[in-house]
Amino acid sequence: MVVSPPGLQANFIRSLQLDPLQHPHGKAHLSAASGLVRVRQRLYVVADDELHLGVFDDIDANLPVGEPGTLVRLLEGDLPKDKGKRKKAKPDLETLALLPPLPGCPAGALLALGSGSKPQRETGVLVALDVQGAPNGRMAVVDLSALYAPLRKRFEDLNIEGAFVLSGELLLLHRGNKGDSNSACIRFDWNLIAPWLAGLQPKPPAAKRVQLMQLGHVDGVPLSLTDGTALQGGAWAFSAVAESTDDSYVDGACVGSAIGIVGPDGQLRCIHPLQGAPKVEGVAVQAQGSEWVFTLVTDPDDPKIPAQLLQARLPQEF
Repeated sequence: MVVSPPGLQANFIRSLQLDPLQHPHGKAHLSAASGLVRVRQRLYVVADDELHLGVFDDIDANLPVGEPGTLVRLLEGDLPKDKGKRKKAKPDLETLALLPPLPGCPAGALLALGSGSKPQRETGVLVALDVQGAPNGRMAVVDLSALYAPLRKRFEDLNIEGAFVLSGELLLLHRGNKGDSNSACIRFDWNLIAPWLAGLQPKPPAAKRVQLMQLGHVDGVPLSLTDGTALQGGAWAFSAVAESTDDSYVDGACVGSAIGIVGPDGQLRCIHPLQGAPKVEGVAVQAQGSEWVFTLVTDPDDPKIPAQLLQARLPQEF
């Protein structure tokens, strides 16, 4: 399948501005946005070159759109200012998932995951939420090496970029590249993996199923999964980009991007290229009337440029 224009319009909503007094290097924005979760009137964003979680007012909240976001520290320490050194040292938090209640987190939690693309990128952070959907101050660092080890045998260039809970399963999304165009949906039994995430089991369960996915190409570059989120009835939505690179470490030009929907049967139902090829790396979806409203965050691959919040709409009949 070849994806080509014309594409779907993704409308600009706002840049992800921060209070510079909150940032360890005085930055006034979040740049490399890589995962997005909506909880009530909050948008939570992880960035792959930060040690913090960004918290922003939802676009539907009755607050000024220009209100800067706040930061919640996820991991201790600091990252180098130099871009090259920062890239080598960062935990590469590419994924943010909203979890249902689990042991120690009766109101649910957020789960940030490192991509697994390098040994230093095998750390996760579990952030407990209160009944209002805000962090309650309890966090736990999760060593992902045992979870990722069998996946690395399957995917030599492992790159986990999305996660969400759907129909009693935790789904992890592996992002392909020009070296291996296969993206993948990796399913775990939620009732088995939740105790491990909570620190009550020494070993993670094996994956129930691994489904390889081909999303088509743009100018010879494969579209690959960058995030996903659950929909009603067992379906799920995703964002994808076509980044001209042969591996998970080196950035390349983004020649295309898309959003799409996978049915309850695991089959690709629709995929819509986005006009202008914004590099979308995080997605959240709401039902409004007869439409799905996609909220997207971007990674501009330049720390001087703020990530953007975009919005696109699709009919619920797909």
